[in-house]
Amino acid sequence: MSEQTGSSGAASPFSVLLVDDEQDALYGYSAMFRGAGFTHVLTETDSRRVLALMEAQPVDLVVLDLQMPHLGGFELLTRIRERHPQVPVIIVTAANELDMAVACMKAGATDYFVKPVEKSRLVGSARRTLETHDLRTQLDRLRSSLLEEDACQLDAFNGIVTRSERMRRIFQYLNAVACSPQPVMVTGETGTGKELAARAVHVASRRSGAFVAVNLAGLDDQIFSDTLFGHLKGAFTGADHKRDGLIARAAGGTLFLDEIGDLQPGSQVKLLRLLQDGDYFPLGSDIPHRCDARIVAASHHDLNGLQREHRFRPDLYYRLCTHKVHLPNLAERSEDIPLLLAHFLTEAARDMNRKVPTPPPELVRYLQSYAFPGNVRELRSMVYDAVAQHSRGMLSMESFLSSIASATEAAASPQGDRDNVLRFPNSALPTLKEAEEALIAQAMRLAEGNQGLAARYLGITRQGLNKRLNRPKS
Repeated sequence: MSEQTGSSGAASPFSVLLVDDEQDALYGYSAMFRGAGFTHVLTETDSRRVLALMEAQPVDLVVLDLQMPHLGGFELLTRIRERHPQVPVIIVTAANELDMAVACMKAGATDYFVKPVEKSRLVGSARRTLETHDLRTQLDRLRSSLLEEDACQLDAFNGIVTRSERMRRIFQYLNAVACSPQPVMVTGETGTGKELAARAVHVASRRSGAFVAVNLAGLDDQIFSDTLFGHLKGAFTGADHKRDGLIARAAGGTLFLDEIGDLQPGSQVKLLRLLQDGDYFPLGSDIPHRCDARIVAASHHDLNGLQREHRFRPDLYYRLCTHKVHLPNLAERSEDIPLLLAHFLTEAARDMNRKVPTPPPELVRYLQSYAFPGNVRELRSMVYDAVAQHSRGMLSMESFLSSIASATEAAASPQGDRDNVLRFPNSALPTLKEAEEALIAQAMRLAEGNQGLAARYLGITRQGLNKRLNRPKS
């Protein structure tokens, strides 16, 4: 084994191990890598000594020849992947055999070259492999540090991916009130993780019953009563047999009432009675049943505002808000975006039975500049769409650009929620020209001054954007 150092070209901090039984080939490869700026290059002619060498000192990448005596390259590849799965391996061989190339890639090789190899191709592959591996390692470390750095993140809350101090304070509060029998109200924008928080409260409460969730949006009073309270046989037309409601199914556990702000007035009265008295009547019955479920409610509405508009009962509000938290939107916890991105990439790859793709380095900064009106749910959808379209190499930015451009266009349409994209200094409706200028300014901020990218966000040509930028301002 020998080691050479060099500093020609852009310096690379990574350690590269070159393995080939031909000394002349090793000399050529090492000169190639040193000339490209790799300052730590190891060489080895005896394949039997490679594993011991890797135990003795750090190696970030192995460039391996297949045709060697004693211990063949393919066998060495499998042993490296078993003992050092974090170290990528590039295969270089004189054998132009398709079956062997496929076998090596299946065994875990990151790339495969047939001699003679062009310098730019081999070095380029090595750089991309190392950069990809380094980024993935950083994301893994970030995720691990999150889960280990603060004792307040108990096991019950590990399903919520965050490193936000604000979120950790919320977890502390929810953990403190988890064993209380009183209701918990969770508010926050759509997609902020209200149901995840409710499930975490249920786990932390150590209640033995089930976690049962129901979305109340769109339920009329009859369906609400039947859904929660159940019915007896013959209670109404079509009630051919007795059916327990969700309260009974959640006995000893937690009943999660999502979108409670959409509850109709008659249903609000029934829910208030349940919270006050602790019992309920199934449809068709005059015998009270005891409620043994803990209530957790959630809404994306401003419930105080609904009270002022007489659309939500104040007495019900105060009953529900014995314990209350408000979840921040994703823009308010943008430090979580790298962690969430890594989490969803892993999740999507697992669900689609694929390798976890590596995001381009600029993606995180780009995502952190976006408002995310759909919050964590929107980011998850973006990542799943990108992974579904991904074929090989580094993850493409194109899918994310397209998703954000579509969301921006929808939010800017008359049917969209204009407050999700534009906020004007006064309540007066802006003129068309003012609205257009505001959209262009936001697109340029998101694109960090890149006119081509900003034009893509806006769905217009670069020439069209340039024309609008150069005209007199209002």
